[in-house]
Amino acid sequence: MNTSPAASRWSVVAAFTVVGAATQIVWLTYAPVTTAAAEHFGVSENAVGWLANLFPLFYVLLAIPAGVLLDRWFRGAVVAGSVLTAGGALLRLAGDSYAWALAGQCLAAIAQPLVLNAITGVAGRYLREEDRPTGIAVGTASTFAGMVVAFVLGAALPDAGQLTTLVAIGAAVSVAGAVAVSVALRRPGEQRHTRPAQGTDALRTAVRDPFVRKVCLLVLFPFGTFIALTTFGQALLEPAGVSATTASVILLVAVVAGVAGCAVVPVVAARRGAELQVMTVGLVLSAVACLLLAVVPAVVSGFVSMTVVGFLLLPALPIVLELVGRRSGEAEGTAAGLVWMSGNLGGLVVSLVVGLLVGQPGLAFATCAVLCLLAVPGVWSLRPHLSEPARDPATTSDDPATTSDGSASVTGR
Repeated sequence: MNTSPAASRWSVVAAFTVVGAATQIVWLTYAPVTTAAAEHFGVSENAVGWLANLFPLFYVLLAIPAGVLLDRWFRGAVVAGSVLTAGGALLRLAGDSYAWALAGQCLAAIAQPLVLNAITGVAGRYLREEDRPTGIAVGTASTFAGMVVAFVLGAALPDAGQLTTLVAIGAAVSVAGAVAVSVALRRPGEQRHTRPAQGTDALRTAVRDPFVRKVCLLVLFPFGTFIALTTFGQALLEPAGVSATTASVILLVAVVAGVAGCAVVPVVAARRGAELQVMTVGLVLSAVACLLLAVVPAVVSGFVSMTVVGFLLLPALPIVLELVGRRSGEAEGTAAGLVWMSGNLGGLVVSLVVGLLVGQPGLAFATCAVLCLLAVPGVWSLRPHLSEPARDPATTSDDPATTSDGSASVTGR
């Protein structure tokens, strides 16, 4: 019997990257033009800020249910996520008011966990094993690329009178992504997953796995630090004489560097089997970069440090997603949901801490450096688990080394 796996379906990955980017474009549509949007809608800037803040809030609430849906009905859940994203983007065009914008953002925010939690699943189901690290890296990079597009569009269309055009572009990208994914997923052809995990089984499998729990704790630090730096970077650099315009360019360069890093670094790390070493180097150098900003805040140090942070810190996310997907098997959607949820929680918590220190930039940057270093022991706590077999939710035993028929598992690294 021929048991060789089918060829990788990169068309599915390509279609999915459009949806991944679209979720971020819709999320951040109003963020770069907050003042103009507030003027256009006749509301406060804080109210406009909530159009973006809804997304991490909904993510924390819906990450686990979305993961369970993906583990049970993967194709249907991914298509639903893409269609809801497009629906939310189009809903914002239904009326020229804050209420319509809020309704559209809520719908798209509900969809986001179904899309982002599916990054590992798309790679796991439609790519050969040797291609999966690349697929996860590309999928993750597409989300950060969407952030870049959102900021660039905001810079190109900054006026209140251009807001409808800005929203329409986001809607066009979202619709294109929904159509592309729906077409790409019409044809079956998954590489694996012959027995989907059932609801609570997937959640139980993910939560009981100490590896997944450690990863969730680990991502709090790098993901939270990057979100805090991009949120308050302009305010922290301002006392050093860095203008708001220059700071915006610095932050944009950091995100672009993050896109490049997510596309390259995880692939190299996986091919060399050096995921832990790469994450450690990234965390240490990011800590050094934050300390540089604490001691010598300036335009040049800002560009250098934030580029280093973006290129080396953000790739930790696709690296751990690939490791979790490799280990979690049928429960990968739920496990990925837990990881993304932890990352968003880290962003909220670290941003709160850094926000309280915004009047003391040196201390704020030093805090970010300490948080990066605190993550290093967490990285190496994963090492003993990498040689363990993957857990299978079809298994009836709590022993991760046995399958449902009691035989030894040979999956995993």
